[in-house]
Amino acid sequence: MRILNPFRAGLFAGLGVLVAIAIGAAVTSLSQVLTYVGAALFLALGLDPIISWLEGRKVPRWAAILIVLVAFAGIVTGLVFAIVPVIVDQVNKAAAAIQNIVGRFQNNDLNAFLTSTFPWLPTEDLVAHLQQWIAQLDYGSIAGGALNVGLGILTGLMGALIVLILTIYFTASTKSLKRALYRIVPASKRPTFIDLAEQVSTSVGRFVIGQGSLGILNGVVSSLMLGLVFPMFGLEVDYWALLAFIALIGSMIPLVGTLTASIINTLLVLLFNGPASAIAVGIYYLIYMQIEAYVLSPRIMSQAVKVPGAVVVIAALAGGTLLGLLGALIAIPAAAAILLVINKVIVPRQDAL
Repeated sequence: MRILNPFRAGLFAGLGVLVAIAIGAAVTSLSQVLTYVGAALFLALGLDPIISWLEGRKVPRWAAILIVLVAFAGIVTGLVFAIVPVIVDQVNKAAAAIQNIVGRFQNNDLNAFLTSTFPWLPTEDLVAHLQQWIAQLDYGSIAGGALNVGLGILTGLMGALIVLILTIYFTASTKSLKRALYRIVPASKRPTFIDLAEQVSTSVGRFVIGQGSLGILNGVVSSLMLGLVFPMFGLEVDYWALLAFIALIGSMIPLVGTLTASIINTLLVLLFNGPASAIAVGIYYLIYMQIEAYVLSPRIMSQAVKVPGAVVVIAALAGGTLLGLLGALIAIPAAAAILLVINKVIVPRQDAL
């Protein structure tokens, strides 16, 4: 329809802008829900290769789905009941230790320790400034902040439960969801689309499995080193279970997760166990990061997604900036999907010209 009236054209253009703004506001308000759905789809695609592997071993699909879901729920439940109580206990101990350190600052008992340990620092001025800062703290605001932190943790646990339920649903209905998506594509282009979609799905699944394997490996090795090996040499690490859990979660985040978790763990050990243990832990994580970056990650990820190193860095940075943690997780598989589309669709078209 041709619009000859300028007023009518402006009216339609204004309505279009308002509709675009309304859609953007709706997407923003639903960002948390979309994050839950995206994370659940991501995990479901990660479980799908295991189901396909069981199907290849003559296991019926319903039985393969049941086995994978029961194993997945068992692992999550085991982590909750085995790790969370230890972490809660050690967080409480860590909070008590922080309160003890603050009390020592207030009582000026730490001055002699700092003077003997760090003789080059102006300890008297440092302690005086810290005491002045502690005296000016608004404990009501701190209590409110602690309440907000508690509510945030509760919200996170509810979000994890929602993601778990959605993951179970998506895993059980992956085939039907794919079939519904494939039927939208025109029949003439459907075979090519199905081939690309299956390759992308496989790459995403393998990436999730590979990243999860890196996280579990870092958590297990960290727990052995911090909880068993270092104490054998007189280097105590009081909150090793908490630190191992931080290492596990960190390694599941591409590119910067292991580095961030290593820095956090080293600083926590320095705070609670002193310089000797912190130096040992820092050296251990420095060595582990090199092994993970140059040995473990290339071997694992080369079987999942074949993406150049520069593209991995750019994709992870862009994804983290746009969508936060979820963006960092899906950035590398998304980059692999884009490269796959370029190699399978765009390049052949250009070669045919």
